[in-house]
Amino acid sequence: MTTTEDSLESAIGALAERVVMAAVGNLELLTIELGHRLGLYGALAEGPATPPELAARAGIDARYAREWLEQQATSGFVSVDAEPVAGGDPDQRVFSLPVATQACVLDPDSLAYVVPMATLAAAAPHAFDRVVAAYRTGGGVDFGGYGEGVRIFQAAANRPQFVNLLASTWIPAMPDVAALLERGAHVADLGCGCGWSSVILAEAYPSSTVDGFDLDEPSIEDARRLAKEHGVADRVRFEARNAADVAKAGGQYDLVCIFEALHDMARPVEVLAAAKQLLAPGGSVFIVDERAEPFQPDNPDPLQRLFYAASVVHCLPVGRSESHSAATGTLMQVATLESYAAEAGFRDVEVLPIDHDMFRFYRLRTD
Repeated sequence: MTTTEDSLESAIGALAERVVMAAVGNLELLTIELGHRLGLYGALAEGPATPPELAARAGIDARYAREWLEQQATSGFVSVDAEPVAGGDPDQRVFSLPVATQACVLDPDSLAYVVPMATLAAAAPHAFDRVVAAYRTGGGVDFGGYGEGVRIFQAAANRPQFVNLLASTWIPAMPDVAALLERGAHVADLGCGCGWSSVILAEAYPSSTVDGFDLDEPSIEDARRLAKEHGVADRVRFEARNAADVAKAGGQYDLVCIFEALHDMARPVEVLAAAKQLLAPGGSVFIVDERAEPFQPDNPDPLQRLFYAASVVHCLPVGRSESHSAATGTLMQVATLESYAAEAGFRDVEVLPIDHDMFRFYRLRTD
């Protein structure tokens, strides 16, 4: 072969291998979701177990338990503590759950929690035919059209961020806002989803009240349950309403938040204009969105690849589910946000100096 032919063959092989490994990863995610839904990780965390012992603890079939355990061990997720004698019964093999795996699959508040990615892998096919149709027609798929699994994924994926960072790192980057919340402020959470951001703000700042708004009725129902479970329902109110409708009430909020939602909104300028109307004098809009970077072919950054993949199958179709869409997609860069904010009437867009691999943080003010 010539050098050119060698290079082409190598490139073909590398790409084929990458796709195969992506398939391996996707299937492994499904086995994680299986273990999560069946309670297998929690059962194994109780102590080392043979397949029949795990099956008894979790209430599943023993043969399936053995297959799952062997797969998890092959993938390096669980450990093998004891092997049967040569030629012996494989049901005598003893498995255990390493501490590292426990940190990743058992604590939903941990920043290392990976189960939401597995939930997404299981849920994503639900709406795929709708996505295909949207690409053909130029339409979109609303958030609810992706089904319960994607809603669960979204809430579970952002939960650790809000629990661990919202009140400890993000809000303190705006000292005057933090002080205001400590004294007692009125907060609007636009695109609040299942309510974790609203509830965590209320817990961290007991003198403040939070109103959460989202168009998705099931998300609002989840949010109301969450507020009751956390004992803050007296200070957190949720409504299934459009931000533009809320703005008709005029300026009443000291802080308006939009957490990882603006890029999904069909008409972000209108939303920002509504947020501006909602502000009381001296108020701020706090936006958290993906740390998107300019387009780069063959980008080695896995997060930028993740953002683009999510945009192709979810964020852009959601954004185009309404008429006159800005069609932003996940890859909303700083300049895009600045242009939206200026059009909405904001004079100042500050990119806050908060270090985070996935998110970028903005503060918008009118004065």
